[in-house]
Amino acid sequence: MQTIRKLASLQMFVVGLTIAAAPMASAQSLARSQEDEGRWRHSITPYLFLPLSTRGTSTIAGTSVDLDLNLSEVFDVLQGAASVRYEGWNGDFGIISEAYYVRLGDDGTLPGGRADVDVDVRQTFVNVQGAYRFAHGANASGRRYAADAAIGVQWNRLKQEIDIAGPGPGVTLGGTEDWFEPMIALRYAVEINDKWSFASRAQLSGFGVNGDDLQYLVLAGFDWKGWENTSLRFGYQFYGIDYSTDRSDGEFAYDVDQNGLYAAVAFHF
Repeated sequence: MQTIRKLASLQMFVVGLTIAAAPMASAQSLARSQEDEGRWRHSITPYLFLPLSTRGTSTIAGTSVDLDLNLSEVFDVLQGAASVRYEGWNGDFGIISEAYYVRLGDDGTLPGGRADVDVDVRQTFVNVQGAYRFAHGANASGRRYAADAAIGVQWNRLKQEIDIAGPGPGVTLGGTEDWFEPMIALRYAVEINDKWSFASRAQLSGFGVNGDDLQYLVLAGFDWKGWENTSLRFGYQFYGIDYSTDRSDGEFAYDVDQNGLYAAVAFHF
């Protein structure tokens, strides 16, 4: 047990980044015009979430470690990340798909040099949603607004693994878990002027299905349409996940809350 606790202390520095942003949308992209009737409109949005604070608990082989990381500590162990979102709309109906991957890692030696330790943490998800625009038009100031709702399914993969190599046989703690879960989302956007829009989004998934009690995401920010078919987006996001299951070596769990900055580039066609 003492060895596991030492390994978990090392793991604390590498678990805790979840770049899981749900892109905002401008009122221009959400509100359709007469010219849009009967044709598809598409957008592709690479995005990034920079968690200024990561707090929670990570559990491997039945041993839990409290997490309290800032952004610089996360960047010290970041080994790769990629995230992109697609939206296609025809009239009031849309298709949304999002893919995300992040890898964290670190290695070291236990006190006394008796064994080498390698920590590998990865999170992946892919989702598909059907969306419906239930409100759009112009407010009292003549500025366009739009609101939509979505429902879908998300595939998740979470890896938390510690490999120990020493004088004797190697040991691997933790592993990889895959699961599907339902998801729902709401989004609202309104024009501020011809270039700027404000948007907000809330998303929930899991609901206790396949070990994920809840994933939540709340995002609010601004869209700046600096070019005809390209816009920049930035805002602030809150994200959390509460997943747990039992493996042969003990409980495997990840219960984390994050908040931080969101940034994206949206391409419209």
